[in-house]
Amino acid sequence: MVSQDSFTEYYAPLLDDTYDVVDRIVINAYNGIASSPGGFRWWWHNLHGTFDNLDDTHLMRMAGRFSRRVRGWAKKNDIPIIDCKEGARKHRIAKQYIPDNPAFRGIFAVLVARMPAPVWRVLRFESGGFHIKRRGPMPFVNHYFFHIMDAQWGHVTIAICGHPPFKAMVMLNGHEYTACLARRRGVEFTKDGNCFVEISDSRQLAEAADALRFQAAIGQLRQVCDRWIYKCLCFGLSFDEQKRSRFEYSYSVYQMEYSRNLLFRNGRQMERVFDGVIDRTRRLLDIRRVLKIFGQRQRRLKRIGPSPREQLVVEMPVYDLTVFKLHFGKVTLKLYTKGECVLRTEAIAHNVGDLRCGRVLEKFNHIIARLDELLTRFLDAIQCVDTAWVWEGQLDEFPKPSLVGQTRVGGIDVNRPRTRAAMEAAVTLALSPSGFTTAEHAEQVQHLLGPEGKDYTARKSAYDLKKLRGKGLIEKTHDRSRRYRATPKGLRVMTGLIVLREKVLKPLLNNLGRCKSGPPAIKASPLDGCYRKIQHGMQDLFRQLHFVEQDTISNVLSM
Repeated sequence: MVSQDSFTEYYAPLLDDTYDVVDRIVINAYNGIASSPGGFRWWWHNLHGTFDNLDDTHLMRMAGRFSRRVRGWAKKNDIPIIDCKEGARKHRIAKQYIPDNPAFRGIFAVLVARMPAPVWRVLRFESGGFHIKRRGPMPFVNHYFFHIMDAQWGHVTIAICGHPPFKAMVMLNGHEYTACLARRRGVEFTKDGNCFVEISDSRQLAEAADALRFQAAIGQLRQVCDRWIYKCLCFGLSFDEQKRSRFEYSYSVYQMEYSRNLLFRNGRQMERVFDGVIDRTRRLLDIRRVLKIFGQRQRRLKRIGPSPREQLVVEMPVYDLTVFKLHFGKVTLKLYTKGECVLRTEAIAHNVGDLRCGRVLEKFNHIIARLDELLTRFLDAIQCVDTAWVWEGQLDEFPKPSLVGQTRVGGIDVNRPRTRAAMEAAVTLALSPSGFTTAEHAEQVQHLLGPEGKDYTARKSAYDLKKLRGKGLIEKTHDRSRRYRATPKGLRVMTGLIVLREKVLKPLLNNLGRCKSGPPAIKASPLDGCYRKIQHGMQDLFRQLHFVEQDTISNVLSM
């Protein structure tokens, strides 16, 4: 199910297909009992039947045994085991060892890397007592990344810390799951990296992607975790030791990515659309960095029929890659081109806890719904800013007073720099997933006004925002909230006023309303050409209206 947003609806005539899918899923696996000092004592006693051997030496021996068992098993079964250096992209390294046999199931590579992890320390006293506490700061210890091919989820990665209580992380990919499910349903597709670029049956693929949105997906996630994590844990605890000590993992969602993919018919047309959207919105939305990676080939003009083969692209991008990101705390909104004809939008939760909808595995569907909501609002805001407009009569209504509840507030004077800065700041903060506060708005206005805005405080921001609320340009996120967000119509109006002043009136009045002399520049942009034509045409209008710099007969005659 693809949620409706104005951006997708606006460019629908140019699209072949659209699908939503969950991308990267990272699940924390932990033993809740052994994660506390008292619980760890209980677990250790179940495992060994005594506390006599509960000391740092035996804890280190368990970590050493984990390492020896992994390396011995890998050598016996001819599985590559790679020690990674700091900063290595482990997922890219593992892709080199993906089996060629599509029927392969199991572990195909093990990567070892040092990462910080909570490790227990045991303090022994002369009286025979002992105390357990965490080592601080967290030491860097070996983590073992087991790369697995699963029948239902494709490439699965499980990272386990070698020290008890063996905290783990499970990394999955929704595109892999959708590809496996679509293949079982007989859907033919072409997959370019982590993206479907050609689809034989878009409805069937959309249904496969939507499978993760249902309640049954929670059970499937738990099954794939249980299916492999205890097999990986057996290098530290044998199956008998797991049963004897009652060791059991609990799961919570740590990170998640959700994407909306727009498949354009024409690759070059997609590139022009995306580049135009960035050019028109990057200043208003305060997009400070746009990444452009040039590829080796140009995008084609027309689509060729769908191919049933699947591709795995590991090398540098074949086509140009344009991407911009907006970071809001631990949530990132991203828009970029993927492959030849795909425009992808992503909502990324680097820590699901910031979404405030729960992070236990049972809340998986709520997390997806929240990311879907953020993505839809993001695309709606992009479209409203990109297609700005000012409706008839609004300029006359702005200076008039209005009501916010039972409170009468003043009108809006768009000729005042402070008012324009307040409106532009509201547009800039429109993409914030949780809205914005008066303090954040005041900080943005200060940035826009420069030295003149040093006295602009949150109190003044609250006053200006109340006037904008009176005109329906912004609203509170909910009735009792202290956070604000721009309305879709308000975004179009505020953007339209800014564009009219900055992109129409200012260029028109440059050089006293006269067009620059001489031929146009060779590398002039299409926008510069439009300004030049308008200025040529406006000179006749200025002459008829006697619109001159000084009201003298010599200036009138010279026009």
